[in-house]
Amino acid sequence: MVARTRGEANVAGMVGRALRMMTGTLVSRVLGLAREVMVAALFGATRALDAFYISYTLANLARQLLAEGALSASFVPAFSRAYGRGGADSARELARGVLSILLVACSVVVLLGVLASPLLIRIIAPGFEGEHSRLAVSLSRAMFPFLIFVSVGALAMGVLNSVGSFFVPSVAPAVSNLAFIAILAVASRGGGTIWALPVAVLAGGACSMSLQCFWAWRMGIGLTPSLPDMRNSDLRECLALFLPYAAGLSLNQINPVISRVLGSFLEGGVISALNYADRIIQLPLGLFVVAISQAVLPMLSRIAPDDSEEFRTFIRDALRFNLFIVLPAAIGLIVAARPIVHILLMRGAFDEWAWNTTSGALACYAAGLPGTACNTVLMRALYARTMPRAAMKVMALTVCANLFLGAILMRRFSYIGLAIGTSCAFTCAAFAAAWHLSRGIGRNIGMFGAAWLVRLVLSCSVMTGVILAEARILPYPIEGSFVLRSAWVLATVLLGGASYAAVTVLLRCPEWGWIRAALARRRDEGIIG
Repeated sequence: MVARTRGEANVAGMVGRALRMMTGTLVSRVLGLAREVMVAALFGATRALDAFYISYTLANLARQLLAEGALSASFVPAFSRAYGRGGADSARELARGVLSILLVACSVVVLLGVLASPLLIRIIAPGFEGEHSRLAVSLSRAMFPFLIFVSVGALAMGVLNSVGSFFVPSVAPAVSNLAFIAILAVASRGGGTIWALPVAVLAGGACSMSLQCFWAWRMGIGLTPSLPDMRNSDLRECLALFLPYAAGLSLNQINPVISRVLGSFLEGGVISALNYADRIIQLPLGLFVVAISQAVLPMLSRIAPDDSEEFRTFIRDALRFNLFIVLPAAIGLIVAARPIVHILLMRGAFDEWAWNTTSGALACYAAGLPGTACNTVLMRALYARTMPRAAMKVMALTVCANLFLGAILMRRFSYIGLAIGTSCAFTCAAFAAAWHLSRGIGRNIGMFGAAWLVRLVLSCSVMTGVILAEARILPYPIEGSFVLRSAWVLATVLLGGASYAAVTVLLRCPEWGWIRAALARRRDEGIIG
């Protein structure tokens, strides 16, 4: 069915861009899992690996803050408007000015980070002592230049998304993961010391940045530094938006730190196990949630600010499509957490304790996946409506809830309490963001319509029943060969997905119409990189 109204065309366009990003992201996330498999086999779940993940947290904050946060929220709308008004020349001037400011700011932050690493490690991992604390400081200093690579890569991603190129930015992390895997493979031949990991991280960041900058140049927007013209209204707008967004989003980046701070007081290996679970959850999170939210922002920027009804309808449909995809994935991860972790990570130094710990954390993280998915899209909507104060309130709520629940629950449930606290915090944040957005546009989003909700609940219930029945009739062959165990996991995924798809088609869920319209548009327009 071809979309006939402007609203339907917008949703079909969003779905099409999201599907294009999902294609590239699938490769990236699978390779990301492959690299975690190698890390697990070489290092297991140990205190030394905990030190690396603590250090990587500091460097990785920039990716979340810039690539998926303030830079996209402030730069993409300004760049899109500059490109629409003045064409490639005006947009290129803006991008180069922002790049110059970004390089100076990142260099200062890297220098300060290297000098302040001992203090930062004491703050993030107060439970670390002696040798492990010193190791974390050294690793942190080695990885701080990663900030420059991901920041420039984030700028290139914003440029590409704004000109309609979604596939290359989504596949760039795959290049990063390939570089990481290659370096780790070479290092493993010599025994695989922990210092191979920061080298792999830096090499991966440089490769991802290079690919996106090269493709931006191919698209006519070469990213070379130039003296910024502060009289440029687009540049001033971008900077004015960036500061409040960065302030608010910096709150959100405290969330991954909280688990590591609290986890440093628990037994050795907990931080590593939580990280393994997080890496697995990143597959559906990146494949669906990030892809959809990245596709949403440029389209929201094109909706007239005074057209609240079109904005509301678009956000409602984007949220419904998000849950239509994410909810069955979350249920599948909860039900099959132990077999999934076993087939992916159970080898080498990864022992039974690590398996049990990672599996429990994965199931708890998966329970919060729908809330995280909704929150991500709603935060994009708040940015598009230029509501940074509301966004900051939502993020502050997330941090406070995560810290409070994690600290309380870990006393009784250990690492499980940390994972539950994170899931509950993001679910609460989604409801808070929806409330703020509804107030901002003057009307209720109306996401949970009765008919839509009944169809979704019924479809997920059937899928859950099918998976549980299959697991009871044919249990996971824990002692079987790798091929047999892989076949079991694949069969479970296919059986669950097929049952969900069949029921949603029979119930005539509108999301299938959006997917067909998006595929039709893609055939008509051709594939853009």
